[in-house]
Amino acid sequence: MAEPTANIAEFTVSEISRAVKRTVEDAFGYVRVRGEVSGYRGPHSSGHAYFSLKDDKARLEAVVWRGVFGKLKFKPEEGLEIIATGKLTTFPGSSKYQIVIESLEPAGAGALMALLEERRKKLAAEGLFDEAAKRPIPYLPRVIGVITSPTGAVIRDILHRLADRFPVHVQIWPVRVQGETSAGEVAAAIDGFNAIGPGGAIERPDLLIVARGGGSLEDLWSFNEEIVVRAASQSAIPLISAVGHETDWTLIDHVADRRAPTPTGAAEMAVPVRSELLDAVESIAGRLIGSTLRLIEGQKRELRGAARALPRAEDLFAIPRRTFDELSSRLGRALVANSQIHRTQFARVAARLSPGNLARLIERSGERLAEISARGARAVDRRIELRTERLLALKQLLRTLDYTSVLARGFAVVRDASGTPLSSAGAVASGAALEIEFQDGRVGAVANTNDKTPKAKKPRSPKGSQGNLF
Repeated sequence: MAEPTANIAEFTVSEISRAVKRTVEDAFGYVRVRGEVSGYRGPHSSGHAYFSLKDDKARLEAVVWRGVFGKLKFKPEEGLEIIATGKLTTFPGSSKYQIVIESLEPAGAGALMALLEERRKKLAAEGLFDEAAKRPIPYLPRVIGVITSPTGAVIRDILHRLADRFPVHVQIWPVRVQGETSAGEVAAAIDGFNAIGPGGAIERPDLLIVARGGGSLEDLWSFNEEIVVRAASQSAIPLISAVGHETDWTLIDHVADRRAPTPTGAAEMAVPVRSELLDAVESIAGRLIGSTLRLIEGQKRELRGAARALPRAEDLFAIPRRTFDELSSRLGRALVANSQIHRTQFARVAARLSPGNLARLIERSGERLAEISARGARAVDRRIELRTERLLALKQLLRTLDYTSVLARGFAVVRDASGTPLSSAGAVASGAALEIEFQDGRVGAVANTNDKTPKAKKPRSPKGSQGNLF
């Protein structure tokens, strides 16, 4: 038989859960836990993130509340070894304990390098680092946009080097180059410069420089974030990356169109040296002037050589001049002879135009004109006579063919109400109005086609008579 247990305290399940919760939170109110992220699938729709921390012997549930998740400098990633700082607590609903994370960091440089290499391979597989996608840097940009911290040596070094080499207009977009919001600010600055339209109040840069001084891997981590890399990849403005020292490499260096070892080196890449450019222009101008003078001198020599090969002007015009002199001397004699010939011809014609000759010519012309006039009168009379005879013949033919001549012989023309002549009795309907035309006039009538009374036989007309139609 069991011993009585009345002296042992009795708890409800809720009391035990609350007691355990207080004990765990009091004993582990603030801890740092090292482990590998497991089961991470990104933040929940609520904004909270749930995953586990594990090592080779145990597993610990972890949660990051929404308000903390947005401020994390490093976001959890599957398989990443991290050091999480927070407090332990219990979840009474399932008798589990978990760590509520307030901050986390990679567990040493090795973990960061592994994360960086994994991210680099992922973005490279998407083609963000392809050399074919990189654009040439403009040789002499009018406006340069610089994305960096407004305070510090970096911006001063860039401005000083630009002023020394080739002063241009510089637009500065101030950002944090380290910290929780740094990556978002840098990406927003790249997108902001690209959003400036041409011809606006603010000039659109021809070139961008993203710059930061040297630092540890953790200090430069903002420039390894995907949001920054993708913004640089999508930039329509050529971009120079100048992050850290010459030995520091970040992911933005891989995607940028050019990578400068230092911010000062970026300024040197951006613009040429003005004095050297002027010297080069002067050298080219001198060479151009020299070559032009040599060309002109050579052409002068060629022209002088060609001129020596040409004949003299006196030789060229000697023959034409002599020919002209001969022709001019012959012209005078020819004009005198021509005038004499025309004078002789005129005298012969004038002799024929004496008054007697003109009177005889007029007389002959009058006789000829009278003869032509008489012949014309006779021809006209004969023409009128022939036309009169033909007109009389046509008149007689018309009289013969006229239907009124037939009416004069006792015939008549029958028309319907519209005046159309009728040639058949079958075309006439009973009761139709008719019009009958005789030689001396017209009368109206009404057709009666139903009268079957035999008609009296008409007496035979004398031979040769046309008779009557009725």
